Amino acid sequence: MMPMTLSSSGLGWLALCLVATASHAEPSDVSATGFIITHRAEIAASPSAAWKAIVALPQWWSGQHSWSGSAANFSLDAQAGGCFCERWTDASGAAHSVQHGQVVMLQSGRVLRLSAALGPLQDLAVTGVLNIVTSAGTGAEAGKNFLRMGYRVAGDASANLDKLAGPVDGVIGEQFKRLKALIETGKAE
Repeated sequence: MMPMTLSSSGLGWLALCLVATASHAEPSDVSATGFIITHRAEIAASPSAAWKAIVALPQWWSGQHSWSGSAANFSLDAQAGGCFCERWTDASGAAHSVQHGQVVMLQSGRVLRLSAALGPLQDLAVTGVLNIVTSAGTGAEAGKNFLRMGYRVAGDASANLDKLAGPVDGVIGEQFKRLKALIETGKAE
């Protein structure tokens, strides 16, 4: 895999990350060494229908938050060890690729977990874990179905992750909304 630098595409991702204004949950446990982001919502679909959308990740992850500028270049190999990757060829014919994440856990119909230092976080040498979970409610929430997306990031204090928690939350929140829309309407927009 080629080394990551902040190319114009990467700077674009960072700029979009910094200006993301989608409504979002407040990040928690924010410090210079890490943060936790959690989005959860009731969905108007069964967990099995939600699962089909979750593993169709290239359909709901925004191309605005890619290195190539196009979601069509994403792929997800939904199995342990599988890659959430992006591959493209530029105008000169040069091949490029990015491993956004690696599947570390898949419980079909329930949990997709990726080890993923997304976007400019890769360059900071941090660790990120993205969990996407669909579930049926229990107890007082019986009869309802839910979607949860959680992202935990940790690293050295020099990464100043407290300054990135809000912008990253905006990006994760946007992906959450797009996934929820795909689950409920068949379209991520």
